[in-house]
Amino acid sequence: MADLTHPQLETTPHPELERLIALLERLRAPGGCAWDRDQTHESLVQYLLEETYELVDAIEAGERDALVEELGDVLYQVLFHADIAAEAGQFTLEDVAAHMADKMVGRHPHVFGDAIAETPDAVVAAWDELKSAEKPARTSVLDGIPDAMPSLLLAPKLVGRAERVGLEPDAVDIPDTEEELGALLLAQAVAARAKGLDPERALRTALRTLRDEIAAAEQA
Repeated sequence: MADLTHPQLETTPHPELERLIALLERLRAPGGCAWDRDQTHESLVQYLLEETYELVDAIEAGERDALVEELGDVLYQVLFHADIAAEAGQFTLEDVAAHMADKMVGRHPHVFGDAIAETPDAVVAAWDELKSAEKPARTSVLDGIPDAMPSLLLAPKLVGRAERVGLEPDAVDIPDTEEELGALLLAQAVAARAKGLDPERALRTALRTLRDEIAAAEQA
């Protein structure tokens, strides 16, 4: 088995990244920007969400310049949170990077070790096994799924976890293309609005029920 903790990787300097880090540190230093110094992890959540959704828009639009800009905005949020933590003596940006690098090395033994995973499906299966081994405290298939996810993103995750415990949530016939499916979902949202129903709340309620069913199946 190869050493998966400290692989020899070729690195290159990133002067513009270093400049951005230094700029943020200057803004948050005494005598810098009062607004930047006043921010906390909690106060920045709204901006992280906003910037993430704007990045999604840029990806879907396929616009290079917009993608560069929005990736930069998300990167800045990461640097901002790391600087806040560093000032509080909690951790640094280097700690974040080191943790992520070690995590990615450990999750890719087919690249940095002698494991074999030659297809995307095999990689995903191995990833799930490694993730489970890394987090032995997780005793439920529901562990690690954030409740705050948008319902349409949360739904397929919960369905996948339901299948792991032998549940088969009800399914209906749907169109064959995402364009047609999108039109159908929009039509349902329009119909729900006309009846005074909240489709987001309705789906989240159904997902809570599914969560309960998954938890019950695990205890059975």
